[in-house]
Amino acid sequence: MSQNDDIHRVAPEMAIAFFREILPFNELDDDTLIDISRHCRVDFFPKGTRIFTAGETEITHLHLIQRGGVKAFIEDEHGEVTLKDFRGEGAYIGALAIIRGTPANLNIETVEDTFCFLLPSEIFTKLVEQQPSFAHYYLKSFSEKIVNTAYNELRHHKVSARSGDDLYLFSVRVGDLVKTLRKVSAKSSIQAAAATMAEYRVGSLLVHDVQDEEKIIGIITDRDLRAKVVAAGLDYNLPVEHIMTGPVQTVLSQSLCFDVLLKMMSTSIHHLAVERGGRVIGVVTSHDIMLLQGHSPYYLFKEIRGQQQISGLYVLAQKIPEVIRGLIKEGAKAGNITQMIAILNDHILERMLTLLEEELGKPPVSYCWLLMGSEGRREQTFKTDQDNAILYADPANEEEKKAAETYFKEFATRAIEHLVNCGYPLCPGEIMAINPKWCQPLSVWKGYFSRWISAPDPTELLHATIFFDFRSGFGDHLLAKRLRQHLNEQAKSQDIFLFHLARQCMSTRTPLSFFKNFIVDKDGEHKNALDIKRQGLTPYVNFARVLALSHGINETNTLARLKALHDSEFLSRELWEAANDAYELQMQQRLIHQLAQIEEGVLPDNHINPEQLSALERRMLKDAFAVIERLYSVLDKKFPVA
Repeated sequence: MSQNDDIHRVAPEMAIAFFREILPFNELDDDTLIDISRHCRVDFFPKGTRIFTAGETEITHLHLIQRGGVKAFIEDEHGEVTLKDFRGEGAYIGALAIIRGTPANLNIETVEDTFCFLLPSEIFTKLVEQQPSFAHYYLKSFSEKIVNTAYNELRHHKVSARSGDDLYLFSVRVGDLVKTLRKVSAKSSIQAAAATMAEYRVGSLLVHDVQDEEKIIGIITDRDLRAKVVAAGLDYNLPVEHIMTGPVQTVLSQSLCFDVLLKMMSTSIHHLAVERGGRVIGVVTSHDIMLLQGHSPYYLFKEIRGQQQISGLYVLAQKIPEVIRGLIKEGAKAGNITQMIAILNDHILERMLTLLEEELGKPPVSYCWLLMGSEGRREQTFKTDQDNAILYADPANEEEKKAAETYFKEFATRAIEHLVNCGYPLCPGEIMAINPKWCQPLSVWKGYFSRWISAPDPTELLHATIFFDFRSGFGDHLLAKRLRQHLNEQAKSQDIFLFHLARQCMSTRTPLSFFKNFIVDKDGEHKNALDIKRQGLTPYVNFARVLALSHGINETNTLARLKALHDSEFLSRELWEAANDAYELQMQQRLIHQLAQIEEGVLPDNHINPEQLSALERRMLKDAFAVIERLYSVLDKKFPVA
């Protein structure tokens, strides 16, 4: 309960202004907002206040956080926290208990001084009953929380704790890292700006428009002062607009630090302006995020980027599993984890090929190192074979043709060997750049795809699907773009090709019996286990690929393809959400299974024994498998048997 003696009334206009900024209240009409604002109250909870106690507190009001933050958690019989969730401004607490008519289902404590708007439970219940979109928002939110509960149970029971491993990437919003906004006019001198940075001990300043201080037009950093001023001998009296970088890249204040970290690593931008309500409130740097944790992905990223010897990358690549382990423990979903694995693997590849180019000299023609299969989809896990190729520009003459063949043969041989030393195994099917068949000019690659599409042989097509998920890994990205355009143009006009792909997709049997029991291997090395990659995840990958090719969608990542299909109205919202959650849950199971094997010194695989899962995990996995049949029904209607 609140430590105040009473709950205070709030001015209706203040409540309305708040409601108009948060979902799903901002979708209500003005009359409804005016009505509920009359019933709204505000309460203050000092830091450390227990607002709800699980199983005890009767919820009389929906609590909406106006300022501050809380943590929601569950304790087991030993007092150990088994589930923890942080909620900040605009978040709600108490909704599920009100709808279910039960006491609080979570413990809620404030982590800082917190103000909450309180809406009587009967008013909230009426909104849920009478406003369909309002009800949908909370029901979807509860569904996501059930999935999150499964993820947390997975982490709690399957990932052992290690000292010094605590991360906060998934609980801290980037707005919480911002301190005082430091800015300077575009016409201020470089010397004055440097003095300001020294005075406040900051490494950057935002630059505002001369006429409008609220309008941020650029940023200067200490690196700019070194490289653009001191090293270049620039006049210190010049205005800072001469050295600023603009426009400034921004992130929303409510963004999770993990998402901001991904943006920094993907763009190599280390200073981002933080925006709240359309106004820049400060700057967040890579250093700010690194200070949150002891074992940051960013540390490894910096080590990779700074490595000057290819052999030095071998050890760094072996550190990736430990970084990923920390992300799983902290609470990352599968989509976050595979994104991070892909970014780190890409940077290993980029640095290695850059150094290799320096060794061998400039190539005779431009080229692109292609990544395919799970690498092309950015869906690598702890077990990732090499699936790569080289695509190079068509030589102008016979001499250039021979030079290209000689150069790229040596280039591929060394690159593949270095990747093996980094811990990426050879592809058993020899789908690698070292295979002359997969080291070819653009015209040859176009010919491959044209043959696969125009005269599809079911057996050959089965082995060729790995190529349809290609993306550019390094080099001339325009070459990969031109090949993708060729593929899309060819695929959209060949119904028989798409029909064969769809039928191959539906040939994978769902690992559930008629009575919804798991179908597992009865004997052999993997007795009582099922292959979660082949039987559970592959149908989603194949489904997304078929429809993406059918509609000319360029995305290769499965979750991105599903979202693009929904955004283009080729997939209903309900089926997209179900498929998205089901795919992520299975990928989470796969990652945690493989991580446990690595920690036991066992080579990771994809074979999971359902009996070793908790009841909740088994239920969620069955639900995920059931969605596959719904995807198959979509393909069956779109590509019916004549």
